[in-house]
Order: sequence, then C-alpha cells, then structure tokens
Amino acid sequence: MSAEPPVPETNVLAIASHVVSGNVGNKIAVFTLQSMGCEVAALNTVYFSNHTGYKQWKGARLSAQEITDLWEGLKQSHLDDFDVMLTGYIPGAAAVDAVGNIGKELRRKWEARGPGGSFFWVLDPVMGDNGRLYVAEDVVPAYKSLIHHADLILPNQFEAELLSGVKISDPASLEKAIRVLHQIYGVPHVVITSVSVPLLGSLPTSATATSPHSPAQTVGTMSVVGSSMTSDRRPRPFKILFPVFDCYFSGTGDMFAALMVVRMREAVVAAAEAAAAQERNEAGSGSGKLGETRSWLSADDVDALDLPLAQAAEKVLASMHEILERTSQGMEAELARRKREREQATGAGADDKTQFLLRTRAAELKLSRHLRCLRDPKVEYKAQKL
Repeated sequence: MSAEPPVPETNVLAIASHVVSGNVGNKIAVFTLQSMGCEVAALNTVYFSNHTGYKQWKGARLSAQEITDLWEGLKQSHLDDFDVMLTGYIPGAAAVDAVGNIGKELRRKWEARGPGGSFFWVLDPVMGDNGRLYVAEDVVPAYKSLIHHADLILPNQFEAELLSGVKISDPASLEKAIRVLHQIYGVPHVVITSVSVPLLGSLPTSATATSPHSPAQTVGTMSVVGSSMTSDRRPRPFKILFPVFDCYFSGTGDMFAALMVVRMREAVVAAAEAAAAQERNEAGSGSGKLGETRSWLSADDVDALDLPLAQAAEKVLASMHEILERTSQGMEAELARRKREREQATGAGADDKTQFLLRTRAAELKLSRHLRCLRDPKVEYKAQKL
C-alpha cells in the first residue's frame, strides 16, 4: 500500500444525501475522499435514517433556501476555498438550481484568480435507473440547463438517455448520446456508469472466475463507457467491460463518483508530469500544465485509451470490483448471524419483511475494513476502443 496519498492537497465540497446508518451518498463520498487524502466539506441535501432501498425510512430533505443558507455560512467564515465540487442526489428542481449556483460561483472565483489552477466539478445527475425516475419530472430539465457548467458528468444509461434525448439501444445510439452531450451541451468529460447494451469485447481470463474460497458469483457483464471531447467537441470514446455480481448494492454510484474525483486528479497530475518531462527534452504538445487548463482537457492528439479519464476509470472499477466482491463474500454469513441473533432475542423466526431488511443490511458496502481496495486495487479491466 502506498504511504502517500495519490493526489496533491485537494479541498472538495461534497453535496449529496446523508444517512445515519449505511453507506450511500455523502457517507460513502466523505469516507472515500478522506481515505484517499482529500480534505472534504459535506453539504448534506437530505438527512435520512437509512437509504431508501430499505423501503422505509425517516428524515427530511433540505430546501433550496436551506442549501443556499449553508453555502452563505461557509462563505461568511471564509470556508469556501474548494478545488473540486462533487454533487450527487439533490431533492428537487429548485435545489438543483441552488447547487448549480454554488458551482457557478466557485467557477467564477477560480477564473478571477487567473493562471495557476482550475476548478473541477464532478456532477452525478441522480434522477433514476432502469427506466424509472426517482425524482420529480421537473428535475430533468433543471439538470439539462446545468450540465454544461460541469466538467465531468456520471449518468447511468437511463440518465444519459434523459439528458441527451437519445434512446440507447445499440453501440451506434450510445455513441450518438455521447456526441450530443459533448457537442450540444458542451460537457467536457462523460462517463456512463452502467451500460447494459452488449458491446464487443471480453473480460481478461483471470477475471472470469471468482476466488475458489469465495461464494461470490458473477452473473454477466456490463460496461462503463466514457469520453473526453476534443477542442472542437468531437468524442474520444472508450469502454471498460466488468463482471456483475448476483446482488443489488446501494451506493455504488456514490462510490464510483467519489473515486473518480481522486483518480481523475491523480491521472491529470501524472499526465502533466509526463508531458513536462517530455518537453524538457523535446518540443511537446504543450500539455505540461494540464491541471491548470479548464476542465483538465487533454490535447487533441491524445488517444482515447491514453486519456486521464480512461486511466482513472480503470482504477475506479478495480476498487469497485474488489469492494463488491468482499461485500458479497460476507453477505450470507452476516445474514445468518443477524437472523440467529434475532431468533435468540425474540424467540421467533424472521418474517418476510424482516428477512428483506436483514438482507438489505447485509448488502451494505463494506468499506472501512478494506481500505487497500480503495487505495491500491489490482487493475484487471482495461479500457478498450468503443
């Protein structure tokens, strides 16, 4: 395990949901970012007892005014010096606008400083999945009007369809959706986090079977598809295939987003150092200050597979796979233990509802005891041309 954090000193404003128990939203983002060496300020958009996957919860959502008030409180105490903003679940269109105003204000603040650095906004447009909205319908146009201010967006396939207006049904429509997000909306970097459309390619042989000592099972393959646009907004798409586990986990998108913040900055720093070294020896492409360019966009001659975005996504998926595998490995044992404890306490077996709640708890992502998986994963799933 590396002793040093993989990124330079980085101050992140993380705006997302919060739960008292469990690992979703800012509970994952703050832990992950701090574990990787970032300073994090958490602005929580909801306070729930637990995540909604339990199908029952208590708590409250913040209004747009309350979000704005918290931001004003940070500013009045000079606590608004952020390099990166990460935004996840936002409750309602007015709240989306309020968060957007924060992002735009931070961008203006950085631009007023002149050369020497740049602000980076990672936006996860949490709206729904599998053809179903989680939010009110007016949230969709709110995000459409906002995404051109972000540097990197992380929609799932359904959210990419909502934002682009393109139904993704095959590789051609997938590329069209990415092209729309670059050319029409001007989004510099796009990663579609869960693409179910079959894409040509294969997993490495070592990744097709789980450990013989593990009950974790994979049940198919999905893809992450990403692209960083060129200076004239042409896509540079890549895909990464990965195995899917036979379980539903909450919070995977939140973990993906937090890890992308760290790995993207790490990859940008590495690319800038490599370019600077090259320029010391010969005339380079002028990308030695990549971390100071707006949106950290690589020069047009950088191939899709060499993009910092692709390299970041490879490491993110490596961590994701290891965390999900370890969570899967321990699920049945944890479920049996909790059922046994309940029977001893109540003298009765668990009914269907209780079994569902216990299984949902057993599927909470296991992060704190697997820090190595976050910091130093083994990269098996490599970017390929789309």
